[in-house]
Amino acid sequence: MAGSKQRLYRISFMNQGQKYELYAREVSHGAMLGFVEVGKLVFGEKSKLLVDPGEEKLKAEFEGVERFYVPVHAVVRIDEVSKAGPVRITEGGDGGGSKVTPLPFYTFGGDGKK
Repeated sequence: MAGSKQRLYRISFMNQGQKYELYAREVSHGAMLGFVEVGKLVFGEKSKLLVDPGEEKLKAEFEGVERFYVPVHAVVRIDEVSKAGPVRITEGGDGGGSKVTPLPFYTFGGDGKK
């Protein structure tokens, strides 16, 4: 694996009405059905003089987390990128100006058949 480029992903997902945007080295469908597995989070180390409160909040929230699982229906987008940008939390909902429409989420059962 010497000389091979390490992959980097930008993951956008909804969590409690907010859109999270994080960077990670590992993303897969995982072993749990219906979840996306995210591991090896990457946070920017741009400057020790400039502190981004949003990034600090995310670092604190994910401190000690080796990997986490996001329900598939909460994922907005996953991109493979060449370099990490700022991690952020933005307000979700209609006022967010998002051009991405989430796919409908269906559950098994409850189809009205008796």
